[in-house]
Amino acid sequence: MSEDSSTTKRSWFERLSDMLIREPRDRAQLMEVLRDAEERDILSAEMLRMIESVLQVSEMQVRDVMVPKPQMVIITEDSSLETILPIVIDSGHSRFPVIDPNTDDVIGILLAKDLLAYCFNKEKKPFNIKHNLRAIVFVPQSKRLDILLREFRVNRNHMAIVLDEYGHVSGLVTIEDVLEQIVGDIEDEYDVDEEDFIRKHADNSHVVKATTTINEFNQYFDTRFSDDEFDTIGGIVSQAFGHLPKRGEVTKLQGYRFKILHSDNRRILLMEVRKE
Repeated sequence: MSEDSSTTKRSWFERLSDMLIREPRDRAQLMEVLRDAEERDILSAEMLRMIESVLQVSEMQVRDVMVPKPQMVIITEDSSLETILPIVIDSGHSRFPVIDPNTDDVIGILLAKDLLAYCFNKEKKPFNIKHNLRAIVFVPQSKRLDILLREFRVNRNHMAIVLDEYGHVSGLVTIEDVLEQIVGDIEDEYDVDEEDFIRKHADNSHVVKATTTINEFNQYFDTRFSDDEFDTIGGIVSQAFGHLPKRGEVTKLQGYRFKILHSDNRRILLMEVRKE
């Protein structure tokens, strides 16, 4: 190791030691030292990004990442197994809030894996949704994300129902919603690579980003959508619905079936496209 390199690292470690011995005055001072470490190749850029994300999470609240109530995929207490299975399959979720259709209150959480015994005739008793409900965890909108993450980890929970200041259900939050704030989006089978906008699956369906340009979509699927009003296929599909669609909603255009896979409270994000 050269003398200059040794001096540089020793200098940084001295600064870090000073920071640890004398607590940093504020977060800005802490980040200054960490960014200096990244510039000197002591911390990787990815490590620095994650540390910054962790610090940001400590300032965020559940309301910042929750799935709003209108976008929740729910199951009603009076649903039969035959009614529930298509919802589970179409949504791709593993946990579902169950509501009382009379009061609209969440009465429990249904796990998709608990249905397997009934599907393969391993469970001799007839299906009764009440016998398969898991306990609910309620959290306020104002709870800090770092505290929620710790509670998820300690109590081994994966989902919580979010309540507003009046005690009404305003949405839900999962451990994945929190972790994605730290590590970035967690990919699932519906995700498309950053550089790709269209991904073909083995069953001849396609997962398409809503931000795919109309020109690119037309070239790939040999369609003739106009780009006079919209630049992206998401705009065309939103117009066809006439409202901001939720996950699982379907519309048909020019001989293709568009099913919403992912959307937020502002826009469509991801769609499944199948030729009719």
